[in-house]
Amino acid sequence: MTEVQTRPVLSTAQPEDFFQLLKPRVMSLVVFTAATGLIVAPGSVNPLVAAIAILCIAVGAGAAGALNMALEGETDALMRRTRGRPVAAGRVRKNDAMAFGVILSLFSVMLLGMNTNWLAAGLLAMTIVYYAGFYTLLLKRRTPQNIVIGGAAGAFPPVIGWAAATGHAPWQAWLLFLIIFLWTPPHSWALALYSAGDYAKAGIPMMPVAKGAKSTRLQILLYTLVFVPVAIAPAFAGLGGIIYLVVSVAGGLGFLGLAVRLYRSRAGDEPDKAEAVGREAALYDVKVQAKPARDLFAFSILYLMALFSALLVEALSGLGA
Repeated sequence: MTEVQTRPVLSTAQPEDFFQLLKPRVMSLVVFTAATGLIVAPGSVNPLVAAIAILCIAVGAGAAGALNMALEGETDALMRRTRGRPVAAGRVRKNDAMAFGVILSLFSVMLLGMNTNWLAAGLLAMTIVYYAGFYTLLLKRRTPQNIVIGGAAGAFPPVIGWAAATGHAPWQAWLLFLIIFLWTPPHSWALALYSAGDYAKAGIPMMPVAKGAKSTRLQILLYTLVFVPVAIAPAFAGLGGIIYLVVSVAGGLGFLGLAVRLYRSRAGDEPDKAEAVGREAALYDVKVQAKPARDLFAFSILYLMALFSALLVEALSGLGA
């Protein structure tokens, strides 16, 4: 009887697949808000130390993204929006993605601690564990409040940046945290309203799936009513000046207007079968209903970028409060 020899299966992953594991679009927002926290913080930081700190935060964010994709490969494969991700599409094996994420996590946390301080490193480590473990494994499939509680992971970067610069995390840094934390539900639920079918198929109880579109639209409006004043608060808290005040008020009014428009719409509702005759009419109905949610989602990204850009411009130019 001949012995069958098996050869190890070689990975077909390309370098760009591992880059996609880092969730580069999410990473760019993390880098931007972390850099804002670092630059707005009082005092001065050696440019090389600051650059390494931002690199560590970026790598840590990418590590969290890689771990998230490794843990959610099967779920991602069920959703149109995520089925092209490296693990979901089978281009990167789950174990490889996990190893990649763990190695990057250890590297980023240790280097940040040695380069700046261990408070910043501890916050970065907590963020990675919170996102990859607490949010991905425990919250996402168990509660429609998943994005509310889990949103804290995305709100930590400016606090980490501030801590890297000063060794402290005062209330001003946590105000920046609060802005992102309160921004996340309206932003994410607007996306969920026009992606509810994907979430339902994957068994993820996002708010539109668990509570319905009408309830979600109301909660988006309520969160917006809290978020907008908090977004304006840095202008009166010694963080922002006149530029920030103008940007935050003007953008906040736009954000609130879009949230009211979304609340009054039928975004996320089933298409009206009485009006929608045939497939093309039904698809058109869905597209029209989704527009208010898409508009709020897109504007929310621009508004957050504008807020932190205003803080950066004022801090770098000396025009801040």
